[in-house]
Amino acid sequence: MRIPEHIGIIPDGNRRWATENGLSKEMGYSHGLNPGLELLKLCKKIGVKELTFYGFTVDNTKRPSAQTNEFVKCCVDAVKLLSTENAELLVIGDTESKMFPKELLPLTKRHVFGKGGIKVNFLVNYGWDWDLSNLGKGKRKNIMSSIYSSDISRIDLIIRWGGRRRLSGFLPVQAVYADFYIIDDYWPDFKPEHFYEALEWYDKQDVTLGG
Repeated sequence: MRIPEHIGIIPDGNRRWATENGLSKEMGYSHGLNPGLELLKLCKKIGVKELTFYGFTVDNTKRPSAQTNEFVKCCVDAVKLLSTENAELLVIGDTESKMFPKELLPLTKRHVFGKGGIKVNFLVNYGWDWDLSNLGKGKRKNIMSSIYSSDISRIDLIIRWGGRRRLSGFLPVQAVYADFYIIDDYWPDFKPEHFYEALEWYDKQDVTLGG
């Protein structure tokens, strides 16, 4: 099976999962923590070299404070979980905003945990327009050297849970040639089968990169 070198993850459906399970919307976020750790372990097992999680966006911060406070906390908790693994962790997002958790500032430069290995990127308070805001400034002509997420490589496969069929601003430069796989189940209902089915689908795609 052809294994993608870089996989992007959009873990959607937390609020809908909470509502359907009789919980308030903000309570859904914490149920997405363990799936993220489980998925990281699966990626390491099969040899994925880079993995990017979508934490929350600048637009998400327009939600009610009960929700924003909870998903910010859960992003911090998620990074703590990821840091227990052998990995090279990078947090990307608008650090000048008050919504960016100060606890994660040291990780805005890639940090090696344990023995290192797989690169893990975590998008926190990320905005596609923020990422691209330096384009056209100065003498730099290479787009990858001009964006804030320049240390993140091109994505081969994006997997989105929750049934929505949109990128929601997820790394627009790196996603330019990514294959996009949709899972209807909500992120808190993650199963290893979701991941393996996505890989089987990806293996059948004709990857030409425009050639």
